[in-house]
Amino acid sequence: MGGRMCGICGAFSKLSNPMSLNEIVRQMNSALIHRGPDDEGYYYDENIALGHRRLSIIDLSTGHQPISNEDKSIWIVFNGEIYNFQTLRKQLEDAGHRFFTNTDTEVIIHCYEQYGEKCIKYLRGMFAFAIWDTQYKSLMLARDRVGKKPLFYAELDGKFLFASELQAFFKLSWVPKEVDHQAIDLYLSYGYIPAPFTAFKDIKKLPKASYLVLQDGKIKIEQYWNLEYLPKLTISEEDACEHTMELLKEAVKLRMISDVPLGAFLSGGIDSSAIVALMSQLSDKPVNTFSIGFEESAYNELDYARMVAQRFNTNHHEFIIHPKALDILPKLVRHYGEPYADSSAIPTFYVSFETSKYVKAALNGDGGDENFAGYERYFAHKMASIYQKIPITIRKVIKGGIFLLPGTADARSNINNIKRFCEFANMPIHKRYIAWMRFINVDLKSSFYSPEFIAKVNVLESENFVEKLFCQTQGLDVVDSAMSVNVNLCLPYDLMVKVDIVSMMNSLEARSPFLDHHLMEFSAKLPSNYKLRGRIHKYILKKALKEVLPDDILIRRKRGFSIPIDSWFRGELKSLLYDTVFSTRALQRGYFNPKKLYQIAQEHDTGQKAHGSLLWALVMLEMWHREFID
Repeated sequence: MGGRMCGICGAFSKLSNPMSLNEIVRQMNSALIHRGPDDEGYYYDENIALGHRRLSIIDLSTGHQPISNEDKSIWIVFNGEIYNFQTLRKQLEDAGHRFFTNTDTEVIIHCYEQYGEKCIKYLRGMFAFAIWDTQYKSLMLARDRVGKKPLFYAELDGKFLFASELQAFFKLSWVPKEVDHQAIDLYLSYGYIPAPFTAFKDIKKLPKASYLVLQDGKIKIEQYWNLEYLPKLTISEEDACEHTMELLKEAVKLRMISDVPLGAFLSGGIDSSAIVALMSQLSDKPVNTFSIGFEESAYNELDYARMVAQRFNTNHHEFIIHPKALDILPKLVRHYGEPYADSSAIPTFYVSFETSKYVKAALNGDGGDENFAGYERYFAHKMASIYQKIPITIRKVIKGGIFLLPGTADARSNINNIKRFCEFANMPIHKRYIAWMRFINVDLKSSFYSPEFIAKVNVLESENFVEKLFCQTQGLDVVDSAMSVNVNLCLPYDLMVKVDIVSMMNSLEARSPFLDHHLMEFSAKLPSNYKLRGRIHKYILKKALKEVLPDDILIRRKRGFSIPIDSWFRGELKSLLYDTVFSTRALQRGYFNPKKLYQIAQEHDTGQKAHGSLLWALVMLEMWHREFID
């Protein structure tokens, strides 16, 4: 068996200079040591150099990379886990392939020999890899279906470079750090930067579910998988429950294969609780579980996590984090490599940090919301489609009455959520999808952006980007449409980025059974009312788990894994805001209208409105500038 969490990098040049490429890749690889502190390896040829860092999880003795096929004509560096590698290996051995290790890495090589570029379709797991084919002088890069494992590339100075993290490129002094202003506009719209953009003009993200081939000086990029929501399954609720549990249990079982101690993140929500329940069924030892909480009661889920831990007799660990936990911010900014505004990276970092003291791999509940309509916004989109059928004169009266009600200082309060709904419910779905993200929508940009910044970007690109994704969902109802866009945008470029970076910072592997593509493909084709039934989110999942989880867990309202950013910006974080966003050098960057900035900060500080998410995005943007650009 063989899998590991790693960092990979490489350099290709048409000009033969292996010593130069050797030094380039050694420098890049030094930036990835946290991704693989156990081992490093290199391969050099006249036009190519590959680098690898390894965190050993399975087959601790024979997993050194790069590795090759029998005749050393094909070489690979690989980051990830292939969960069906044993089945694939048997098929490949039956086809005449010979193996020299027990690693999943070697299975990918022989799969490539057998199937060529189509080999990716046979892989079940999370991965980013690079294959150098000496016979065809071709380099192939690939990413998994949901983007769990990152991969960046650049064409610079006659060379093609790739790496697991952006910071690897900047170990090379000659790599330019020119800001891509369009990417910054997308960041300010979504809170993250989607592929193929990065914050740097010369570096690109390989999109999820895609592969790139470099051959004869030409680059080809192809998408090999898309989550299909049609045709819908005709299936009873009982059969849907049974099959959901079968697929989830199989996904958990596959992800429990490990030669090192294994644990689970436990928030006390439905998804992580389901994973812990199934792990307990499949294990003959108590499961190691890890939870994090806050002093603010509205954000603290430790009581629910304890309930689940006691129910399944786990070996439970819990931790409280405070605003001073933000001392970690500069390190986070450095590792993300570009602006990233999801504040839940903070608790995710700390739960990874504490977990890594006990285990090297942990299962989590990521993907449950994406598969089974767990987010409130899916219900909001459904209600908006109904609301738009009300005569406009009546809608105006409703909106006017709602906006007479006083707002609250908490962005997540019911009254603020109702106001946000009424403000944006009349918009087309792609516009309200962005507006409900709590950052800067197109209507705000004209007053918020400076004239200089507006001149550098297409302010409509953020809407166009999302509109194209919604156009690909024709024939779906509003719930499935929003879910599809989420899987293609927020899941790979927000959630997956967050988890990969903070887990790798702590040399911890995070595994996500809900993101098994067999389960995803099944849940996507379920009728949408099996996922969102009236006001009940995750309807079929909750029904399937009724005999497994306590009722208190199944009926509780979703809280989300976030920090109390609104209150922190009125207290302990106020000085951070003014030291960054309102500093002279930040204002001189020319992105924003200073008057509008001060207005938003004042509204937030007085509790008139809650702008915590936007203020956090602005702080992260300035901290990124100081780390990478200044």
